[in-house]
Amino acid sequence: MNKLVMNFLVTKGYVEAAKKFRMESGTHPGIDLATITDRMAVKKAAQCGNVEDAIEKINDLNPEILDTNPQLFFQLQQQRLIELIRNGKVEEALEFAQEELAPRAEENQSFLEELERTISLLAFEDTSNCPVGELLDISQRLKTASEVNAAVLTSQSHEKDPKLPSLLKMLIWAQNKLDKKAAYPCINDLSNARLEEPTF
Repeated sequence: MNKLVMNFLVTKGYVEAAKKFRMESGTHPGIDLATITDRMAVKKAAQCGNVEDAIEKINDLNPEILDTNPQLFFQLQQQRLIELIRNGKVEEALEFAQEELAPRAEENQSFLEELERTISLLAFEDTSNCPVGELLDISQRLKTASEVNAAVLTSQSHEKDPKLPSLLKMLIWAQNKLDKKAAYPCINDLSNARLEEPTF
């Protein structure tokens, strides 16, 4: 169980909690905890819309991440274009799209579709009524930051998703299936994980 908790803390980036948990439980995290701080700095830069800083930090961590993942690099560049549009830098956005994104979009149909969606933001004065206005939502930044985090974790030979939530979902699923077929001791309150005897 301690390994599952440590896996969750490391994957989610809770470095201080992971340090304290290591001291209290003696559970080894499996990676250098300093790398968590670096990874969280990359993620935070992406969440704040500072894409250039995020790219620089990714390259400092491991330049192969963006070299081997064109989808992620395009997604970061798309986010950079979105930030230029958000800040009203229309000419700079068009120039950036033409020089950086268009050549990649020519080679990949899905990139072209994403570029077209993003550029269409410029056609609307009021982006709140725009059919692709969700690109300007904070959720778009969070999506990009999550993809960046997953790529960095993968490059560090670590799972990109914590195991604990998946195991809890599987437990709930299995109990729901069993509820239809049998009476058994089950866990109804996941916070204390106590088995409760079945009621007949």
